[in-house]
Order: sequence, then C-alpha cells, then structure tokens
Amino acid sequence: MKRERILIIDDDPDILDVLELTLSERFDVIKAANGAEGLTQARTGNPDIIITDYMMPVMNGPDFCKELRKDVLLTHIPIIMLTGKGETKDMVKGINAGADDYLIKPFEPESLLARISMIVARTIRNLDANPLTHLPGNASIMDELQSRIESGSAFAVGYCDLDKFKLYNDKYGFEKGDEIIKATARTIIQAAKAQTASNVFVGHIGGDDFVFVSDDNIADTISQKIIDLFDAAAPSFYSEEDRETGYIIGKDRQGNEMRTGLMSISIGIVSNAFTKITHVAQIGEIGAELKKFAKGQDKSNYVRDKRKTERAP
Repeated sequence: MKRERILIIDDDPDILDVLELTLSERFDVIKAANGAEGLTQARTGNPDIIITDYMMPVMNGPDFCKELRKDVLLTHIPIIMLTGKGETKDMVKGINAGADDYLIKPFEPESLLARISMIVARTIRNLDANPLTHLPGNASIMDELQSRIESGSAFAVGYCDLDKFKLYNDKYGFEKGDEIIKATARTIIQAAKAQTASNVFVGHIGGDDFVFVSDDNIADTISQKIIDLFDAAAPSFYSEEDRETGYIIGKDRQGNEMRTGLMSISIGIVSNAFTKITHVAQIGEIGAELKKFAKGQDKSNYVRDKRKTERAP
C-alpha cells in the first residue's frame, strides 16, 4: 500500500519535530523551515499534501500558497495552514491565498490526522473522478481490484460496454452521446443500489466503458438488472422515426455504410470463484475477452467466465 507523502513547513524546529512524530507512523514526511524552502521541496519531493505555518520568515504561509497555486503541476496539492493567532481575518487570508483547511495551534494530533485523511481522500477522488459522470476513474478502479484480490474473498468484476454507440454519436452528436453516457452511469448505479445489503463499487473506465465490482454471488443479478433498465430506456434515446424503424443508418470505421439496430449493453463478468486471480492485469485480460464475446450477440446480454482453474486460497 502506497504511503502518502506530507511536506511540513514551519520555522519552529520543535513544531517540526512534533509534526514529524505525529505523522511519521502513517505518512512519509519531508520538512522545510520556511515558504521559499517549502516551494523547492514541493517541486522536488512530490508531496500528496502540505502543512504550512502561517507566520514564517523569508516567505509566510499565505505567500507560499499563492506561489504554489501558480504552478500548474502543483496547484492540485491540498494545503492545511497552521496558525497560532486564531483570528478570523488570518484564517480568511489563508483560505483566500489557496489553503484548503486550517488548524489553530496548539492542536490535537488526532484532529490533525483526521483532517489530513479527509482532505487526502477527497483530493484523490476529485483528481481521479471522471469529469462527465463523476464516478471513480482508473486509479480508484485499480485500487478497488487490488483490495479485492488481497481480501481473499469471492468477488466479481463486471465490464460494461455500449454496443452501436459510435454510430449513435455520429448521427445524434456528442452532446446527445454524453447524455447516453450519464444515463448509463445512472443505470449501473441504480442496479448496484438495488443490492442494499452489499458493498458494490461502480467506476467509469472512460468513454462508454464502465465497471462494477461486487461479491460474486450477486454479480449476475446486478448484470441482469442493468440490462433490464438499459433496454427499457434505450428507445427513448432515439427520434420517433428511428424508434419506429428500429434502426439507424451510418458508417463503420472503414467508411462503409451500414444499418444498425438500437443501442444495447454488453457485460463480461470476471470472477475468482473458479479462476485463481493473482493480479489486476489478469482481470482486465479476461474481461476484454468476455466483453468481446458478449458484444458478438447483437443484443444486451452478459457472459460469465466459467473456466475452472485453481481457486485462490
């Protein structure tokens, strides 16, 4: 498990020592004695979060925040500002300069750790989330799959992909296509939430590719629910004329004219119930095979990998 790296900036050596002692068990710590030194460390140390004092020589906390936010490669790093004054105007000045949160010294270690955990989790979600659906993206998906592998429990991964989406996009335009992507996200979430007693993860790989991760025993139910919901909604995506004919005319990737039916959704289910899964790449490889097979059926459907190999202990 990757340890987050924290940059702490304070001109008081005692405060630096207290912070390092508080944080070092859970995080990798790098230190700086003022804002100018902190900027150098931020550019070379790749911190995941920064804790800076408000009052410092050479460069104070607000000025440090302003300079950091000017760097496009560093502007996403969350900053917690420490102040010993406790005056509202100082807190407001720090927030306006670019700080994400603040703590008043002296602080409780537990409070600092809680703030850090909250901000790091929020930042990771925001950076990784798909900008269209706001679902977790590839980094979060990989973490979820790795966590499931390490748990040793029986799990399943459903790879969901829209069929005939390119032709729809070509005819109706990207704006309508984006609406389909968002509608598909809502459909998968709705199907997942129907399993109220379970912990189902839903992620957006990109484009019209989605994934859900669940306990193995409910993956088929979720997949069928997704198909039922999608097929019920699909006709509403089209004009009345196209709904009546049941097809649209477009061109394939080679430029050949073709007639295609209404959109459908294909799902490939990868599971460790019968197949021993030891790494994340293995899941993706099997999922690609299954999804390709499912897409060949010319209707919404799901297929499950039932090939039996040694079961993971």
